[in-house]
Amino acid sequence: MAALKGDNMRIPQFYAGRSVLITGATGFMGKVLVERLLTTCPDIGRLYLLMRTKRDADPNQRLQQLKDSAVFNNLRQRDPEQLNKLRTLPGDILQPKLGISKESIAELKEVSIVFHSAATVKFNEELRRAIEYNVLSVMRLLKICDELPNMQAFVHVSTAYSNADRKEIEEKVYPITTPLDELLALLDDENIEPEELNKYLGSKPNTYTFTKGVAEYVVQQHPKKRYSAAIFRPSVVISSNRNPFPGWIENMNGPSGVIAGYNAGLLRVFTTNSAKEADLLPVDIAIDNLIAVAWETALSKSTAIKVYNCSVCENPTTWGDIERNVISYTREHPPKKTYFYPFLLVVKNRFLYAFLEFMLQAVPFHIIEFVSRIFGIKQKHNLLALNQKFRDMTAALRFFVMNEWTFKNDNMRMLREKLHPSDAKLFHLDPRTVNWKEHYSNFVIGVRRHLLKHEEEDTQTKEQFRRAAMF
Repeated sequence: MAALKGDNMRIPQFYAGRSVLITGATGFMGKVLVERLLTTCPDIGRLYLLMRTKRDADPNQRLQQLKDSAVFNNLRQRDPEQLNKLRTLPGDILQPKLGISKESIAELKEVSIVFHSAATVKFNEELRRAIEYNVLSVMRLLKICDELPNMQAFVHVSTAYSNADRKEIEEKVYPITTPLDELLALLDDENIEPEELNKYLGSKPNTYTFTKGVAEYVVQQHPKKRYSAAIFRPSVVISSNRNPFPGWIENMNGPSGVIAGYNAGLLRVFTTNSAKEADLLPVDIAIDNLIAVAWETALSKSTAIKVYNCSVCENPTTWGDIERNVISYTREHPPKKTYFYPFLLVVKNRFLYAFLEFMLQAVPFHIIEFVSRIFGIKQKHNLLALNQKFRDMTAALRFFVMNEWTFKNDNMRMLREKLHPSDAKLFHLDPRTVNWKEHYSNFVIGVRRHLLKHEEEDTQTKEQFRRAAMF
């Protein structure tokens, strides 16, 4: 393991020989974290990835699936041996002690850095379930970290919206409104109906932001032992700007779901306030900042919890910007695989949205499904189910696309200024480098390629589309 030599120690040198534990490694951000650590810190030690059995695939099978991911395409070409540093850690964040055996915990004795990013990101998750995923898992992991003799830094990945009921969000942990013991007692109280649990949310918009705020409190209140801890708060994480390549995206959450629905020709109406700032953070910028946060946290040896708000407030964009650029690019380069010619109305008024959604989506989709069933035409997708997903997505996003926040980011900014010049070139930390028009074009391409599974050149001109259109 590399010895600590002060604040000017380069990040790759710091990670050289270190063993790292990562939860949530199979998620969108987790995959990029693994890729960036292996790419930027070639001498890093082992990466232990907490994995559970899922859909009949055991942890070893899931590790192979992870290695086969397109996120590692460049790494496989340059240095495929790096992937041999990945190790499975069988476990489950919903189980006591995370389901990790004593033998596995003993294997972690060399771990000095822990990234905790596993969570449920469902906005409408039932509160007790959200507490299990997002709060109890943090408590369990911290207790395991207390047992690891070489621990130096624990970094909890939260969200910039953990305090979305405030318009100005500072880099600090805010108090919780309900005692932690009372919240944990809910897990054993089966007599409370799910609807009754919502009273605990207070002014928080959903269970996701609520439990993320509680988890931050847990990190802050955990008794300080041999290691330092930090809270990392990214804003809305979207497709990559540069690494592993422009446009990489792998989930349908947030804006990517809207772009996917629009490019499939199915999402016809959406609601937003185009004038509001959209704090959209490319995933590679988020992850490079996260790696640097762990570096600074370990070097600090501080017992005080430091919070890092990671946003693009220094390079603002608006919901109107993404709307105009995505619509413009899609109309100029419409995909071949689409139900309808891409068309999207964006409105602010919720009643107008409800009317247009009914007329432009619900009615046509019902007609198509009715006719298809009468004539025995098998549809690739259930349009009625898709329409309900679009409604749910719009409802979940409405709070975030109709409001804006001011994120104080002094800690994040000072960290960037502290970097060695060579690290500043290696790690993509500065959001001011993002060219939004170019990024939105790559975002559309990435959604088509990685989410809709279109071929790389599967586009056509508007005239070609019109001549070949089925509808």
